[in-house]
Amino acid sequence: MKITASAISLNVPDPGASAKFLIDHLDFEEKMSADGFVSLERSDAGMNVIFLRTGLATFRPKSKAGSAGEGLIVAFVVDDIDTEYARLRTEGVPIVTPIETEPWGERYFQMSDPNGIIIQLVQWI
Repeated sequence: MKITASAISLNVPDPGASAKFLIDHLDFEEKMSADGFVSLERSDAGMNVIFLRTGLATFRPKSKAGSAGEGLIVAFVVDDIDTEYARLRTEGVPIVTPIETEPWGERYFQMSDPNGIIIQLVQWI
């Protein structure tokens, strides 16, 4: 098997709001969109991020068609966590976990998009 691309698909009430958050604050670009669907890409992210409107009739499996938010963290590793933290705070992004460093060398902070999806930026030190 050869994997040629990767994506994470998240059910949210307002796909456009989550997409705008990643476009405005993390430089993602819209690749495709339709009613209830937005696919974003960033050449260095290693995966696309897709937002689907909760309740789409075409979602499969139907038994898992709820919201993606609870317990989910979408993490991106960056080169300069302190610069990103300062920039995003200046932009008024809702920071839900201030920057901290774990004993094992993970320096990170977490922010929340308009649908409550937790986005985490990480730098390994």
